[in-house]
Amino acid sequence: MDQAGMRDRIEVLVVKIWDTDDIRSLYREAGWWDETWDPVYITPLISGSLAFAVAVDQETGHAVAMGRALSDGVSDAYIQDLVVKSEFRASGIGRKLLHTLISYCQARGITWIALIAEPGTEQFYMPSGFKRMEGYIPMIHQGPVKGE
Repeated sequence: MDQAGMRDRIEVLVVKIWDTDDIRSLYREAGWWDETWDPVYITPLISGSLAFAVAVDQETGHAVAMGRALSDGVSDAYIQDLVVKSEFRASGIGRKLLHTLISYCQARGITWIALIAEPGTEQFYMPSGFKRMEGYIPMIHQGPVKGE
């Protein structure tokens, strides 16, 4: 199927619940799923996000892409976990999903929207208004709290 036909059969929805197996499959696709994790945590992961968007293949009813926005709903938001199944990439579905999340945040007055992109993906995000945050370094906490 050509990319336009593929894109036409996809609908992007913002949801508060979705099929756990679909979401786990997408996390696996991205290499972000640890098989020791309990899938029961997927439901609160979805409902606890400000916005959780899925791109649904209307022919199968399954999610072929997902992404979420994390925020307190008032100030900043962070786009996270954006992934598209490999056979649906380069069809515009990822951009449609990203724009859905951005619009969802903006409709609630949230204009400071950030993300941490994987190396080599900057060119995907830049046309949607993202740019490097010069002078900032992304950091992650690892290990116990020290200094108390």
